[in-house]
Amino acid sequence: MRALKVLLVLVVIFGGLFVAADRVAVNLVEDKAAEKIRSSQGLDKNPEVTIKGFPFLTQVAGRDLQEVDAELGGIEARAGGHALRIDKLSAQFHDVALTSDYMSIESAATATGNARISYADLTKAAGGGVKITYGGQKNGRSQVKISPNLPLLSSLDVTGSISIVHGTTVRLRADGLPAMCRALPGCESKVRAQTDHDWKLDQLPGNLKLDKVATLADGLSISASGTDVKLPG
Repeated sequence: MRALKVLLVLVVIFGGLFVAADRVAVNLVEDKAAEKIRSSQGLDKNPEVTIKGFPFLTQVAGRDLQEVDAELGGIEARAGGHALRIDKLSAQFHDVALTSDYMSIESAATATGNARISYADLTKAAGGGVKITYGGQKNGRSQVKISPNLPLLSSLDVTGSISIVHGTTVRLRADGLPAMCRALPGCESKVRAQTDHDWKLDQLPGNLKLDKVATLADGLSISASGTDVKLPG
């Protein structure tokens, strides 16, 4: 009985040491991955990287991590000299393969992501004094309200839609212009120069592709996904 108790104590001690070593190792790798993602993506600061699954060391031995999550922010897309800032970007990578030297992440079998963009940042990206706000729903579809900055048309408000193009671009388009503007020569082209924009997001980690966008009261929610994606770092 005494020998059994001693054995149980040793099991607990070594188990605790293994858990501690496992957590230290995963924290070191998370920090290293965050540094590499920051440098490869040109971020202002390290993202939050979390490696899921336990134990971590056995996953490393098999060169296959269950899941790696990354929380990023401050990513920008540029078009026509104006930058569209992403407030928050989260990405989840599943079945992540390590390189043969176990030193770097190579690819993920599948990945999903979500980005949030505020109307304040949309307004800033449009430039020229244009204002973009939530426009409510019409015929079951959410819209944005665009207020162009044009002389003599200060009260002109245009409804618009946000869409995803080619899996890389956030597109803003005016749905239609008031009859007053259509009757004035050159009015439509001037308004659309302020209301119609394309912002290409080419800094998504792992070359994720944009799937769809939801127009919400507090901003845009954009989903992304990918298969066999390459991960930075």
